Amino acid sequence: MSKKIQEKLLIFALGGVGEIGKNMYVVQYGNDIVVIDSGLKFPEEDMLGIDIVIPDIGYLTENKDKIRGILLTHGHEDHIGGLPYVMKQLNVPLYGTKLTLGLVETKLKEANLLGETKRIMINADTELTLGSIKATFFKTNHSIPDSVGVALETPEGMVVHTGDFKFDQTPVNEQYADIHRMAEIGKKGVLALLSDSTNAERPGYTGSERSVGVEIEDVFRKAKQRVIIATFASNIHRIQQVIDAAEATRRKVTVIGRSMVNVVSIASELGYLHIPDGMLIEPEEVNKLAADRVVILSTGSQGEPMSALTRMARSTHRKVDILPGDTVIIAATPIPGNEKYVGRTVDELFRIGANVIYGPGSITGVHVSGHGSQEELKLMLNIMKPKYFIPIHGEYRMLRQHATLAEAVGVAREDIFVLDNGDTVEIQGGVARKGSKVQAGNILIDGLGVGDVGNIVLRDRKLLSQDGILVVVVTLGKQDGKILSGPDIISRGFVYVRESEGLLDEANRIVSNTLNKLMNENINEWASLKTHVKDALGRFLYEQTRRRPMILPIIMEV
Repeated sequence: MSKKIQEKLLIFALGGVGEIGKNMYVVQYGNDIVVIDSGLKFPEEDMLGIDIVIPDIGYLTENKDKIRGILLTHGHEDHIGGLPYVMKQLNVPLYGTKLTLGLVETKLKEANLLGETKRIMINADTELTLGSIKATFFKTNHSIPDSVGVALETPEGMVVHTGDFKFDQTPVNEQYADIHRMAEIGKKGVLALLSDSTNAERPGYTGSERSVGVEIEDVFRKAKQRVIIATFASNIHRIQQVIDAAEATRRKVTVIGRSMVNVVSIASELGYLHIPDGMLIEPEEVNKLAADRVVILSTGSQGEPMSALTRMARSTHRKVDILPGDTVIIAATPIPGNEKYVGRTVDELFRIGANVIYGPGSITGVHVSGHGSQEELKLMLNIMKPKYFIPIHGEYRMLRQHATLAEAVGVAREDIFVLDNGDTVEIQGGVARKGSKVQAGNILIDGLGVGDVGNIVLRDRKLLSQDGILVVVVTLGKQDGKILSGPDIISRGFVYVRESEGLLDEANRIVSNTLNKLMNENINEWASLKTHVKDALGRFLYEQTRRRPMILPIIMEV
C-alpha cells in the first residue's frame, strides 16, 4: 500500500515585500488557498500617466477554484484598494471587520460589484474553517479602528500574519492590542510569523496617538484665524481628535476632499466617529463664521496634485481659499517618494502667508506613526516565538533590518526568509526552504485600462516626455515608387517649428534622399523603408541637437 504524499505549505507575497503598498499575501496548503489583503500603491515618478498600481494576480486567477477567501486585516488603501479590480476576476468571499467592510462596500458599489460579492463580517472572536485551514484573529493597534492580525492553523502548523500594528498603551478608542490572545497563540507554537516591517529602522517605541490630540488642541487654542488640518482620510483616530479639539475650542468643522467626506460619513454612520450635533458645517458656510471659529479638515497630506489642500494652496479650490494668517497643519509623514510634492505644497502655503506646521511628528507633535518601532517589533517576536520568520510590508532595507532584529531576539539566521514578491517559502514536515518563484509583479491602472499599459508603453511615454516626437508623412507612387507628396514633418515636443525651419528643411532632404536611394536599389518593403528613414533621421537630429525624439514614419501608396 503506497504511503500518501504529504502536502506542502506554501507562503508568499504577490505584493507588499520590498515595497510600501499593494499588500497581498498568500498561504496555500494543498488545494486550499487563503489570501490576506488586496491593496494598491500609488505610481512612482517614472510611471507616467498611471493612476494606481495593483498586484499581478495571475497565479490566483489560474487557481481561483482553490481560493477559500480573502481575509482583510484593516481598511487602509494599501490593504483594500485593489479589491474593485481583483474581485472582477476572483469572485470569492471577503472577510473583514465591521469598519473594514463598510469602507470596502463603498468601493465595490462604485465598481458595480456589491451585489455579486459575498461579504462576511468577522471580529476578534471569529473562527473560520477555510478548507484544511482554520483562521482565527486577534486585535491590534493601528491608525484605523478594527485592525486585526490573522492566525492560520494549517496541518503543518500555525502561520501568523500581524497586519499593520503597534503597541499603543493609551489608544484613542480604547481598543487595546490583545496581548493575551497573542501570547496564547505563541504558547501553542507558531511555525511561521509574517510581521510588519515599516518602522524596522526606527529605534525605541512609537508614540501614542493620544499625545497627538493634546498637541492639536494646543494649536487650535493658539491659532488667531482658521485652522486647516490635512491628514490621511482613513486615519479615523486623528479625525476624532480633530473633532474633540474643535469642540473644546468652540470651533466648527467642515470636511473637504472626496475620500475624507466618504470616510467621515461611513465611520460616523457605523459608530466609529462621534460628532456632536451641529459640529459639521458645509464648505459654503466657512466664510460666514468668524475666522477663529472654523476648522477645515482636508485631504492632501501627501501633496497630491489634485487633492483639496494642494488646490487650496494654489487658490484653485472652488469653495475655500487659504488666507494670510491661517494656520495649516500637515499631520502626516510623507510616504517615500512624495517628499517633493509635500515640499512644493508647503512652499505655496508659505507664499500665501499661512503659518504652516509640518515635518516629522517627533518635532511637531501633530503626528505619530501607526506602525511599531524596533522595540515593539521585538516584543511581537518574543510573544510569538516563531520557528520561522518572514518580514513583510516594507522596502527591502526595512525587511533586512527587521531580520536583524529577529536574530537579536533568538531566531536563527537560517530560519529567516527575506523575500521578494513571488518568492515562495515551502514548508513540509516542519522543514522550511526557499521554493520556486510564482508569477508576481505590477498591474498598472490608467483610467479605465487595467493592465493594458506595460513596460514598452511606459518606455514610449518616457521618451515622449524627454525629447518629444517627429511624425514623417510621405506619399509614394505605387507604380514607380517616386515621392508624390511630402515628406511632411510634424514636430510635437521636439522643436518649435517656426524657429527651426532650417533644421526641418534639412531633415526633409535627408528623408527624401534616403527613400530615393532605397527605391533605386529596389528596396520597397515598408518595414525596411521605415527603419532606414528612422535611422538616418535619428542620426542627423542627434548630431544637430543631442536629442533623440521618437520618430514615427507614415508611408502611404497611391
